[in-house]
Amino acid sequence: MTERIRRSGEYEDEYDTPQGPYAQQHTHSAPVNPEWPPPPAHQPAAPAAGPEPRRGRRRTRGPIALLAAVALVAAAVGGGTAYAFEELAGKDTAASAATTTNAVPSSKKGDVAAIAAAVSPSVVEITATLADGTSTGSGVVITSGGEIVTNNHVVSGASSVKVRTSDGKSYAAEVVGTDSSKDLALIRARGASGLRVATLGDSSGVQVGDTVVAIGSPEGLTGTVTSGIVSALDRDVTVSTSEGQQQSQDGGGQWPFQFGGRQFNGDTGSSTTTYKAIQTDASLNPGNSGGALIDAGGAVIGINSAMYSSSSQASSSSDAGSIGLGFAIPVNTVKSDLAKLRAGSTS
Repeated sequence: MTERIRRSGEYEDEYDTPQGPYAQQHTHSAPVNPEWPPPPAHQPAAPAAGPEPRRGRRRTRGPIALLAAVALVAAAVGGGTAYAFEELAGKDTAASAATTTNAVPSSKKGDVAAIAAAVSPSVVEITATLADGTSTGSGVVITSGGEIVTNNHVVSGASSVKVRTSDGKSYAAEVVGTDSSKDLALIRARGASGLRVATLGDSSGVQVGDTVVAIGSPEGLTGTVTSGIVSALDRDVTVSTSEGQQQSQDGGGQWPFQFGGRQFNGDTGSSTTTYKAIQTDASLNPGNSGGALIDAGGAVIGINSAMYSSSSQASSSSDAGSIGLGFAIPVNTVKSDLAKLRAGSTS
């Protein structure tokens, strides 16, 4: 042994052997001094010992980056699922859904102009030919193929019915079914396709004071828009079920009905029916029958059916006018009656 060298806890034993010095080295485990032995010239010096804050921060960012990646994947999967559903549903279904969605955007909720633009294409003018003249009313499109809901008293006793849409197209129509007990009727425009379908809302959620819009064809003025609020709910309104009486309701410019034990706009006759109605102060006039009462979101919540005229004994429609006392059949009543109407009931 020629020499023992100690440097910072490290030592080497060197022996003289027949083969020459340094033939065998024994290195004992101990912390290595980065300054000894010096690094070879061709290798960069080892960095000085110290904390590694960057490595810690990278470990912190790792899970966040992973979550972000997961979120992106989830979004992609979600979009793919929606697309796949549309493809499975078929193009016709997708087109129908797009045609039906005419409720106003949330940013335009309560905007009368936006509501009118969205729903007016779904409200039509109805002209019924009667034995003693014609009756003018309105209707609400519920299928793109031409199914239209209106009041029974608009088409009752009609020998022919015509429909005119907001874009001026005219169709001959047939009466599919009627329900005089609810003053409802379903007609179908022959040969119609691609009609704008109204969004039917939920009348059970309507509250007094809600903003509403009425669209119809008073005095044959197609697409007339008025607005107001819901004045009351569950009003018992009584109207005639007599065909002869109903023929003069729109033709004479008034809707005879009973409310609160009193007669309005003439005598309803002996054959009547009573239904629960939404009361509104939105202006309704002769020709609004069968039109739409619409909520702030653009959904139909009722079918306009009766209004009080300021000239209850007037002999012509020119002497009649709305004083803000109108009634509409709740849309939930309409929806519950559709199966019966489609089956061709003529009660």
